[in-house]
Amino acid sequence: MAISRDFAHGIPKAELHLHLEGTLEPDLKLKLAKKNGIDIGQETVEEVEASYQFDSLTSFLAVYYPAMNVLQDEDDFYALGSAYFARAKENGVVRAECFFDPQAHTSRGVELEAVIRGYYRAVEEARENGLSADLILCFLRDMSADSALETLRAALPYKDMFVGVGLDSDERDNPPQKFAEAFDLARENGLRVTMHCDIDQVGSIDNIRTALTELGAERLDHGTNIIEDPELVKLVVEKGIGLTSCPMSNSFVTEEMKGEEIVELLGRGVKVSINSDDPAYFGGYIADNFLTLAEKESLTKEQVAQLARNSIEISWAEDSERSAMLDSLEEFVAAN
Repeated sequence: MAISRDFAHGIPKAELHLHLEGTLEPDLKLKLAKKNGIDIGQETVEEVEASYQFDSLTSFLAVYYPAMNVLQDEDDFYALGSAYFARAKENGVVRAECFFDPQAHTSRGVELEAVIRGYYRAVEEARENGLSADLILCFLRDMSADSALETLRAALPYKDMFVGVGLDSDERDNPPQKFAEAFDLARENGLRVTMHCDIDQVGSIDNIRTALTELGAERLDHGTNIIEDPELVKLVVEKGIGLTSCPMSNSFVTEEMKGEEIVELLGRGVKVSINSDDPAYFGGYIADNFLTLAEKESLTKEQVAQLARNSIEISWAEDSERSAMLDSLEEFVAAN
């Protein structure tokens, strides 16, 4: 039986691979540009939509980072975060752990405090509205290791406002060990650690191995190239380390969405989950990713349920919260 749109939207799920800057929808981008007096070279929503064109990770980043210029003050970051959390609830998300890229803003003169406090205001509002939410501060891997350390040290006075650190941006010539010192400092301060290991990059499997065996990654973001090494697959199964896959964004980087690999990893017992990555750019939020993958790979209801179950199990929610979320998931599946 085909998975329905209502099932894909309604099933309780955690979103663990979501870049808040990647939720900048064209209408909000245009609104903030006008508010802040920034000439973005587009006058209509349709023109902004047309500018979201790319066919590789590098060409995507060339569009992605300039778009952030419209984010100027605390209220802008709050507006962006608040808009995402509203969509997340509509997509059946019960837990959201959201990446943000402070260096992309401080490097253009925005105060770090404005970034963190703006996003955190949106987190607090989301919690008041019944959504479990947290932030993950990411290091831009195409900037220096010193910049990552400086950013983390500056952010530590606000560490109650984010739950962990991550690593994103262009992976070429920027292996995860470059940031070993920053990850050590994060752990010393009680923060969780995850790392992007993007699909089909030069040295993908080596970076995955390093992240898992040397740097203590608690999750892998993307990471489906792990299938190339059966021993690493065995390792993540034994340790319960999760993968946060993003099918629709995968399809922009490679010819396929890595659907076959996701299904195979799921069948091997890997805690792979489904997420939306940068949904304003890749054409769909998390329920769209569930539905697209289910249709492409003819997933059963139980496979979809296991993907959602995995997402909650590998989340960094408190144990009591996680248990309640899993209960609501099982109730939904039994009723549908």
